[in-house]
Amino acid sequence: MQAVIEQPGTPEEAVGAPAPREELDPEEIERVILPSKTLTPVERVGVYQGMYLLRMVEALENDYPALAHFLGQDEFADLVTRYVAANPSRSYTLNRLGEALPEFIRTTRGIRKKAFAADLARLERAVTEVFDAERSPAWPAEEIERMPQEAWPGAVFVPIAAFRLLALSYPVNAYFQSVKDENHDHPDIGRKPTWVLVWRKDYEVWRLNLGKDAYEFLRALSSGRPFGKAVAATARKLQGNAGDQLFRWLRDWVAEGMFQGVRTSS
Repeated sequence: MQAVIEQPGTPEEAVGAPAPREELDPEEIERVILPSKTLTPVERVGVYQGMYLLRMVEALENDYPALAHFLGQDEFADLVTRYVAANPSRSYTLNRLGEALPEFIRTTRGIRKKAFAADLARLERAVTEVFDAERSPAWPAEEIERMPQEAWPGAVFVPIAAFRLLALSYPVNAYFQSVKDENHDHPDIGRKPTWVLVWRKDYEVWRLNLGKDAYEFLRALSSGRPFGKAVAATARKLQGNAGDQLFRWLRDWVAEGMFQGVRTSS
């Protein structure tokens, strides 16, 4: 029964697919499933087979609402059908079902505006991961003023678990927000490099568009690069008083609870 309900297509096609055939010859189905007054054995199994795929579509639409909106109901359902055939659920929870969907979109033919759809899926996947991530205690903002001057060059900032930093080729964050706002006047989806931070604060998921320099500085810090080296690499690209700009960014990020602590050589 499990082999049948995981198959796409009609109930007859599902019963005759290779995986179910390994368990039971389709000609012998009446030996294990009785007909009802109105349904044949194949039709009875077909009730569950149809509901299985509908449940997969429903689960992934919860995780990827903007992608479902962009593709439309029929195209999204077709995408999910192909996806779960290649990536069936392997966990007790459907929260993990869509983990590979962004990569599946990127490498699969026949998806409308595939590059945009893949970026949109990456953003929505990050939102889901941040929502489900374990809670990390945030580093108190006042601690930034208490760090000894000599500790700054080697300081390594540790991001919270609910933190994702994305470099994208399309302005999918703007489109995502327009769907959330139920705005029918969606922004342009032409190619445009964008950088987005997704993090959780006070049990709410937040998204922030970043400039390229801010993204590169934050990426350096969050990936474990010592503060002094991260500052030096970014300051070369900034005009004016780079030190003040970098400190303002850092102060704001710490105040927003993006880091759980700092490791120093001392």
